[in-house]
Amino acid sequence: MTTALDLDLVRTHFPAFDNAAPAFFENAGGSFPCRQTVDALTRYYTETKVQPYAAYAESATAGELMDASQRRWAEALGVATAEVSFGPSTSQNTYVIADAFGQKLGPAAEVVVTNQDHEANTGAVRRMAERVGATVKEWRIDPSTGLLDPAALDDLLTDRTRLVCFPHCSNIVGQENDVAAITEAAHAAGARVICDGVSFAPHGLPDIGALGADLYLFSLYKVYSVHQGLMVAQNGVLDELPNQGHYFNAEYPDKRLTPAGPDHAQIASAGAVLDYIETSFAEHGGTGDLATACRTMATRWQDHETVLLEPVLEFLAQSPSVRLLGPASTDQPTGHRCPTVAFSPVEQEPESVAQQLVDLGIMTSHGTFYADRVLQGLDIDPARGVVRVSWVHYTSPADIEKLLAALDDVLG
Repeated sequence: MTTALDLDLVRTHFPAFDNAAPAFFENAGGSFPCRQTVDALTRYYTETKVQPYAAYAESATAGELMDASQRRWAEALGVATAEVSFGPSTSQNTYVIADAFGQKLGPAAEVVVTNQDHEANTGAVRRMAERVGATVKEWRIDPSTGLLDPAALDDLLTDRTRLVCFPHCSNIVGQENDVAAITEAAHAAGARVICDGVSFAPHGLPDIGALGADLYLFSLYKVYSVHQGLMVAQNGVLDELPNQGHYFNAEYPDKRLTPAGPDHAQIASAGAVLDYIETSFAEHGGTGDLATACRTMATRWQDHETVLLEPVLEFLAQSPSVRLLGPASTDQPTGHRCPTVAFSPVEQEPESVAQQLVDLGIMTSHGTFYADRVLQGLDIDPARGVVRVSWVHYTSPADIEKLLAALDDVLG
């Protein structure tokens, strides 16, 4: 296998690889943090762990670090600084957003959700709609492929549609959805969009400004960073939603969706992963601003992931011992086929297969991964679950060879 990434350089930025490199295949649950993130957290807790924004030096520095994270993330994602806010997790952030919509929607409204979502995204919106009496319409996956058909969305949209919620990519199916096209269709119907980017963002930070989604959320701890959720709220959507924070913060857009006090250290350190991306960009011969670094490295990451993904998909697609979930090819029309690969063993139990892989040195697991509706849509019993292996750009060809050997040993 060949790769455009210099993995030796890439791995120097991740403390997890300082010693024996693990065959880590549970990245969809959370990636390793880069060294810049770890160092930033250490510095904050040892040098500036005080209440920020006061006049004394340590406090002023703490506030400057928090502001810099917000400003740099906005630049990286192609949006305005005030459109970026942080919260304790994507699950909590989605709950707050759903509750805000619930304060303005009523029985006349229609809400479109999918059964391809992680439950944190779809569940909160479904409960909100039920609470206010709004009609919930489900955009359902193809039961054989797990994919969403854009034509099926067109059939669900009406002049009463007020909200469309969907994932940038499923944490089971792995295929990127066309966010820009879906958003355009929703906007044409007069609806707002919530896009869950948790399973996509680790494979390349998106240009959210270009995608156009009104609300886009992802988890920083899955993007080599801190355990926080990041939200982008654009297109004036915050002007339509009631304030969820303290009343005296209502005039600050980035505080309107954060009812609790922020985690200062996490936010101040959240931008450090962007330092890693810029450094890696320069190490690979790149020049340009932060947005250019993010777009360029996203392409490099995805190209590398695709090279590693193809033999795994081929093995599982040809194995009579499993049912591969999601596309069996990386050549898909809607974008990147992320290396999040779930499969259902035919005869063995998923728990047993996962344990055998662990015994062979493959760090993975089994379960529903909070995607029970996806499994039900694929006619898989959530109580049984599936096995999932997932990786990102720091994964090596040697890791994949070890995975394939283990799969061959376990599945035959």
